[in-house]
Amino acid sequence: MIYSMTGYASATRELAAASGTGGVSVSVELRTVNSRFLDLNFRMPEDVRACEPTLREMLMTRLSRGKVDIRINLQRSEQTANAGALNREALSQLATFERAVLNAFPEAGRLGAGEILRWPGVLAESSIAPETLRDAVLDCGRQALAELIDVRAREGAQLANVLLANVAEMETIVAKITPLVPELIVRHQQKIVERLEEALGIVVPEGSAGGVSREEIAERIRQEVTMYGIRIDVAEELARLTAHLGETRHVIEKGGKVGKRLDFMMQELNREANTLGSKAAARELADASMTLKLLIEQMREQVQNLE
Repeated sequence: MIYSMTGYASATRELAAASGTGGVSVSVELRTVNSRFLDLNFRMPEDVRACEPTLREMLMTRLSRGKVDIRINLQRSEQTANAGALNREALSQLATFERAVLNAFPEAGRLGAGEILRWPGVLAESSIAPETLRDAVLDCGRQALAELIDVRAREGAQLANVLLANVAEMETIVAKITPLVPELIVRHQQKIVERLEEALGIVVPEGSAGGVSREEIAERIRQEVTMYGIRIDVAEELARLTAHLGETRHVIEKGGKVGKRLDFMMQELNREANTLGSKAAARELADASMTLKLLIEQMREQVQNLE
């Protein structure tokens, strides 16, 4: 299976307070786009910062490429949001008790700030244990990651179909022009011979004495045209295109983490298509080269999104 580097997934879990009132809603969002390497970016409250190493290891185990934004949100109910705040009523009662004690015992010392904060009931206590919150974040992370992989797999399958369709179209083009190459070369050579003879204005009568005969000039022209025909022969380029297309199809059908391999294959295909265009001695070859390069560029854009 081929995986895209683009995807989105999220998971949410509700944590109820032990007292039955209030609670926390935990959500983990994963957004991924293409990147040459694996780039993890975390945004989370400090309450759950300790989860980052475990989440990072979890993501690195399942993903190999892509820029991944990990956002963790904690939505607290009003009762839970007040946890850790000063309990004004308990603080007022403690102040009343302290004044009563000082009135009765003037020599007694006043309470320090630390003693006041440690007094039972002065600080509202959180009803969600840190361990419970951490487990909820990690569970949401695992669920979101599994969903993200499914999303990337579905999109990867669609991209694979697009790539295979392009490969099939290019194979058809190569198969169509390959048998025409010898005929196209001969036809082009004949045109060159005719033009050279016309341009040189060969008027040496046959069998004339002295000078260079018409046959010698014609033979020299044929030699030059033959050498030129060798230079414009694209049989090797077409053979390499066929081999590269076969390897590209094999990589796609085999699946896995194919992004970098396919990117390399696009470079090789583009090189052969460019050479075909530069050596094209007929409109059919030039048109084929242009179409091949267009299809390769379309594939290159899709390959950039593959893991």
